[in-house]
Amino acid sequence: MPSTHQPLRRILALLSVSVSSIPLSGCLFVTDTSRMNPDVFVQETAPVFYNPYYAAPVQPQPVPTREPIPQKRNLYQTQFHQTYGLPVSNPVHRTMYGVMRDEGHTLPEIPYSRIEQRFLRQEVSYRTGEAPGTIVVDTREHYLYLVQPGGKAIRYGVGLGRDGYAWSGRGKIQWKAKWPRWTPPLDMVERQPELRQFAGGATPGLNNPLGARALYIFKDGKDTLYRVHGTPDWQSVGKATSSGCVRMLNQDVIDLFERVPAGAEIVVI
Repeated sequence: MPSTHQPLRRILALLSVSVSSIPLSGCLFVTDTSRMNPDVFVQETAPVFYNPYYAAPVQPQPVPTREPIPQKRNLYQTQFHQTYGLPVSNPVHRTMYGVMRDEGHTLPEIPYSRIEQRFLRQEVSYRTGEAPGTIVVDTREHYLYLVQPGGKAIRYGVGLGRDGYAWSGRGKIQWKAKWPRWTPPLDMVERQPELRQFAGGATPGLNNPLGARALYIFKDGKDTLYRVHGTPDWQSVGKATSSGCVRMLNQDVIDLFERVPAGAEIVVI
């Protein structure tokens, strides 16, 4: 009689053969190394934005370019501020024409903003055959030039004599004076009798017609009676209002006085 366990053994043997023939799935025993790949990590964790199919693609914006900073600026090109219409104030002019104490006198500040800027003291290019140190008075432009080396000059604005009272020619600054006394010539007293009170000389001071300094012009050893001098009347600079003398702002004539030695050449054209 056959054993009852034999069929059971055959079944178990067949099952073991069939199971051994089935390939094992790798996911049960092999680690997924793609999780350690940085590219895969970035792709799976990147944010997703809503972008409907009809929306235009976002265009990259160009990087704005910066204009180069100007290296040279002309701060005083115009008389008035472009935005607010305020007068332009040059700190150099404020120093030149501010309150000045000199030889016991106090010169008031000159309102230089009310004077044409071309008549204010400045260094300019100036081509001339005159030697450095020579004074050249341009009566047409109302300028006085003090010639400097290298084709330069210090230029001052001046007031000049009226027609018929002007002098021109070449002379010398025979001598100079600080806070001079003013004595009107006899022919001036005859024309203006009210000046007779000054026949003995006007007291030096702020109201003296010769101002803070005077440079006396001689020609061929004789006094021409014409002067380069200061004036309290700053509004006369750039105009023809005097009796032939060369008027300067008091602060300017002091500057010229210190630069020019006695005996300097002067040319009035």
